[in-house]
Amino acid sequence: MQEALDDLVKLLDLEAIEVNLFRGRSPDENRQRVFGGQVAGQALVAAARTVGDPGRMVHSLHAYFLRPGDPTVPILYEVDRIRDGKSFTTRRVVGIQHGRAIFNLQASFHVAEEGPDHQLKMPGGLADPDTLPDFKALMAPYKDQMGEWYERPRPIDLRYADVDPISRKGRPALGQQVWLRADGMLPDDPTLHACIVTYASDMTLLDTTLLPFGWSWDSPGLQMASLDHAMWFHRPFRADEWLLYDQEAISTGAARGLARGAIYRQDGTLAVTVVQEGLSRVGQ
Repeated sequence: MQEALDDLVKLLDLEAIEVNLFRGRSPDENRQRVFGGQVAGQALVAAARTVGDPGRMVHSLHAYFLRPGDPTVPILYEVDRIRDGKSFTTRRVVGIQHGRAIFNLQASFHVAEEGPDHQLKMPGGLADPDTLPDFKALMAPYKDQMGEWYERPRPIDLRYADVDPISRKGRPALGQQVWLRADGMLPDDPTLHACIVTYASDMTLLDTTLLPFGWSWDSPGLQMASLDHAMWFHRPFRADEWLLYDQEAISTGAARGLARGAIYRQDGTLAVTVVQEGLSRVGQ
């Protein structure tokens, strides 16, 4: 899948059309709206392009999905250089289509510093990701039901560590673990690796809010959409090496679901924390 990954890298390589203004495109796929992880990843690229100092890495981002993105037209990303301090750089990015904001992101970048170190422990007892079925093997029984979506090239290799996302239907749970990695080799650019993981972080987390009810993404009458997304980048990682996405349903109510995710390197190092709230509307 190196070709699919290369296409994702090109998707994140925004066109600079003016100072603080960038243009991003969407893949030529049959989608009703732009994938939220794509917009978040592209917005982070736009923010990083204005930082200037390669020693300042993103340490947090906070984003709101305001309107569905139109996959048939480009997205303009306008960057506001809020602050350039001695240790921190802050940027605000607005994604625009058809003259209206569809996405808003704030990101903070920090110079490398030393300090005390503590982290949560990575869950143990999980199967090695290389022994787990990939997407096509896992979903082969549902190939006809999924149609073109089954055959679509995927730049991110996802492998469910606990139970597959279809057969768990009707089996309530509070969390799930998913191994993920970019399906190919990436250049040694830590900002690109952060943007790839930002893209991938939106792929399974909101589904976790359905688990306490034994629901799945294809449950009748279910409407889901990302509302906001926050990430904290703790320690270095490579997106083309296996990462464990340990996910937990925190709260579901008032047609909204909130989930937390911790992304660990395979050696147990906590790399990223993610929190996402999304629309979970049923029967309307």
